[in-house]
Amino acid sequence: MSDAHLTDRQLPDGPEPVELTEEPIQLSNRDPASGPERRAGWSRRQRIAWSAALAVGLAGAGALGVMGWRIAQEKDTRISSPDQVAGLTRDDSDRARSTADYLRSGFAADIELDRSFGTVYRDPADEKRSVLVFGGTTLLWQPERDLDSLFGLMADETGKVTRLREVPAGDLGGVMKCGTTSGEGGDFAVCGWADHGSVVLGMFPGRTVDDAGKLFRDIRAAIQSRG
Repeated sequence: MSDAHLTDRQLPDGPEPVELTEEPIQLSNRDPASGPERRAGWSRRQRIAWSAALAVGLAGAGALGVMGWRIAQEKDTRISSPDQVAGLTRDDSDRARSTADYLRSGFAADIELDRSFGTVYRDPADEKRSVLVFGGTTLLWQPERDLDSLFGLMADETGKVTRLREVPAGDLGGVMKCGTTSGEGGDFAVCGWADHGSVVLGMFPGRTVDDAGKLFRDIRAAIQSRG
């Protein structure tokens, strides 16, 4: 084996060696700025991200539109106290008026209302099953939250509302819930409804929650109007 220095070796005849420069090696003659994604001005990832953002934005705008429409439909609410409602008769005795006014005043102290009311309806079949209805009208941005707050405040007057659950609100919409609380005569059902224009509570001695919920829907249909 020869021990000649490597620098003395001759390279075989062949192509010229490649000169390395600081310029990047170009593997294609195509202009990198002329590809389909570059020409469009958006990368695929950018298009996907912006499409997702647009979809979310449109969904949010749609939800706001639905909420705005609902508020416009419900904000102008009126509550009346007819003589007869759902088989019950309005009780205009002094005792009933005093009770209704007490409940109305306490309710109005808990939530700012444009108009408030309180009415006692007597059940002709059983005097012990009189229904107390009280509440009022105002613009509510979050009806369910306000209704839940009022159920919580009832604990100061009667007792904690237990087994509270949502029940069908009927054609007038909004949210309606019923539960059980206690009073001088024992446990009784209590229900409430709220929409963007009104909030009303009802007490139903001698009735189950299911019966109270159905009766409350009938009362609401008779005393609430819009427009």
